[in-house]
Amino acid sequence: MNYRLLGKTGMKVSEVSFGTWAMGSAWGKVDDKESMAALNKAVDLGVNFFDTADVYGDGHSERLLGQLLKDRSEKIYVATKAGRKLQPHTAEKYTPLAIRRFVEDSLKRLRVDALDLLQLHCPPRETYYMPELFASLDDLAKAGKLKNYGVSVEKVEEALKAIEYPGVKTVQIIFNMFRQRPAELFFREARARWIGVLARVPLASGLLTGKMTRSTRFQTDDHRNFNRKGQAFDRGETFSGVDFAKGLQAVEALRKILPRGMTMSQFALRWILMHDAVTCVIPGAKTPTQVEENAKTATMPRLPRGVMRQVEEIYDNYIREDVHARW
Repeated sequence: MNYRLLGKTGMKVSEVSFGTWAMGSAWGKVDDKESMAALNKAVDLGVNFFDTADVYGDGHSERLLGQLLKDRSEKIYVATKAGRKLQPHTAEKYTPLAIRRFVEDSLKRLRVDALDLLQLHCPPRETYYMPELFASLDDLAKAGKLKNYGVSVEKVEEALKAIEYPGVKTVQIIFNMFRQRPAELFFREARARWIGVLARVPLASGLLTGKMTRSTRFQTDDHRNFNRKGQAFDRGETFSGVDFAKGLQAVEALRKILPRGMTMSQFALRWILMHDAVTCVIPGAKTPTQVEENAKTATMPRLPRGVMRQVEEIYDNYIREDVHARW
C-alpha cells in the first residue's frame, strides 16, 4: 500500500481507502459478519483510512467501525460526516447546537474521544455562506471534540467556496472517469491551498466495475433502483448522474482500452490516482474479495499518457454533455 499526506491534517492515509456507505444502507442486503471480515481484510492489506457517516444505516456503519477500532491495534483513521439527519435538510437547521449533538453521537458510536475528521455531509448551498457555522466547527476543534474538519460536496462550486474557510482541511467530491470536472479549476485551487481531496463514488455506483448489463436489477432498497432521477437525494450520487444505458455504452468503450493485467475496477481506481491532487480514493466494498481487488490497485503501474487521452475522449463522446455542467 502507498500513503499520501491528507492536506494539512498531518494524517498519512492509504491511497486506496474504504467507504462504508454500502455497509449501512441503500445498497441492498448486507451481512454484518461479512462486513467486519471486509473491514479487517482492509486493515490487513494496509488500508488505514475509513470514511463513514451518521446516516449510513442510522449510525450502523459507525458502530461497525467502532468495533474495528476496538479489535485492532494498528493506527486507523476514521472520517465521518454529519448534517443529513436534519429534517428538513435546510441551511437554517445547520446550527452549532445541532452539529455538536451529531458530533457527540458519532463519538459514542465510534468509541473515541475525538473525531479524526468531521465532514459536513453535502449541506445546502447556503451553508457555505454561513461563517458562523464554520466558526462553530473551529470551536469544536478547540474543545477537543474533533481533530480536523472538512466538507463533502455535490458541486465543484461548493468545493471552491468551502476552501475559502481556513479551517477546512479536506474536501470529499465525486471524481471518476464519468465525473471529470473537478480536475479543472478545483484541483488547481486545492493544491495551492494544500487541501486533502477524497475521491468518492470512484466506481460510479458500480457502473465502472464492468459487471453490469442492461438486464442487471437492483433490490428495492438499493439507491441504484430508486434514485436514478434524484427522487430521494441528489441524482449525481447514483451512477454519478449518468444515464444507465449510456453509461454501459461508455464502459464498453473503456473495456477496449483496458490495460493488460487490470480489472475494470482497478483501471477506474488507477485512473483517479493518476491525478496528484487526489489524496485517496474511497471505494466501497461488501466482501473481503472486493477489498483485495481494490487494494491491489495501489501496486499497479501508472497509466500511459495515451490511455489517459483515450479515457478523456470516451468521456467527451459519451458523458460530458450530460454531466459536466451540472456538478
